[in-house]
Amino acid sequence: MSPLKKFFQTEYQRLVRFVRHRIDDAADRDAEDIVQDVMLKIFDSADVSLPFENLGAYVYRSLRNRVIDLMRMRKQMESLSDVLEDTRYDSARILERKQIQEKIFQAIGLLSDEQRAVILATEFDDRSFRELSEEWGVPMGTLLARKSRALRKIKQELAGQI
Repeated sequence: MSPLKKFFQTEYQRLVRFVRHRIDDAADRDAEDIVQDVMLKIFDSADVSLPFENLGAYVYRSLRNRVIDLMRMRKQMESLSDVLEDTRYDSARILERKQIQEKIFQAIGLLSDEQRAVILATEFDDRSFRELSEEWGVPMGTLLARKSRALRKIKQELAGQI
């Protein structure tokens, strides 16, 4: 049995607890998924001919870095309300609430089917990316990218109208 496989078999639960302790919204990002993702990347890139001096330190550092990456991605992900905040209260162009809603739905209508589905599910149905990923069979990263692109398109569309 390889040192990597043995390490992950004996340390798996500790690794999951390590990640859970560092993420504040375990509902959106399952700690086990993060551990498995890091494990796969380590297995894929490992050179079995090289000895491991401190495998544990390497794995924990990799997990810590992955959690930091996910938190950065979360901070960068805007919501629809963030996009609309600037345009909704622009004193030079105050519009009736109904007109704003019509513009928003028109902009959403211009999105691709996949982008529209992610926006509607996350913004209006209050569904998590994890839940959608499991239900739709689409990786969370793909869903995050679709939403990001969709919000960018909505923002561009509204900037020209509001």
